[in-house]
Amino acid sequence: MKATAKDLRFHSKELLDTVNRGEEVVITFRGKPCAKLVPYSESTEKMSKNELFGIWKNNDCTQNVDEYVRGLRKGRF
Repeated sequence: MKATAKDLRFHSKELLDTVNRGEEVVITFRGKPCAKLVPYSESTEKMSKNELFGIWKNNDCTQNVDEYVRGLRKGRF
């Protein structure tokens, strides 16, 4: 379903009801899509404690995240 930014402003309850039924709503602004309302779902992926991600994931100096962060926060003197 498509809705305008004006529809979102004045008919937000109806749009949320539509999303709760399982539909996706694309919000347009001046005729171009700019946002999407989708039903909320809990993430099944949980990050384990102290798990790094991105460029730090495979970095050898960060095997123990707690020690690494404490080292970064230590004072210079």
